[in-house]
Amino acid sequence: MSLSLKSFVQGSKFLSGLLKPVSKAYAGAAGYRQIGLRYDDLIAEESELVQEALRRMEIAEPRAAYDRAFRIRVAQQCSLSHQLLPKDKWVTEAQDIRYLQPYIDEVAAENAERAAFDNIKVTARH
Repeated sequence: MSLSLKSFVQGSKFLSGLLKPVSKAYAGAAGYRQIGLRYDDLIAEESELVQEALRRMEIAEPRAAYDRAFRIRVAQQCSLSHQLLPKDKWVTEAQDIRYLQPYIDEVAAENAERAAFDNIKVTARH
């Protein structure tokens, strides 16, 4: 098991306490919540991994797929008109949940498993 930076920071009370306010400030300054987007709405759809995750999400949760498309259209309209949404329609921190990431993780795990099985070397015993 490898140690990642995320698990290291989350395991340290000092680092977690130091970086959590910085991450909240960064998310607020990024401005995507002010035009109605969630973090997972920003993930580029060009990757085959993300396209498969979106396909699975659409099958499992059609309402979530519809809501994503609606949020992206509202954000495009805000961008074209150079305006932000009214403050009561901004996405709050509690609403900004990772809805697509579980599907992406699932597809990535399946791809890694498939790649591991594709690389199995079979040797003949004589």
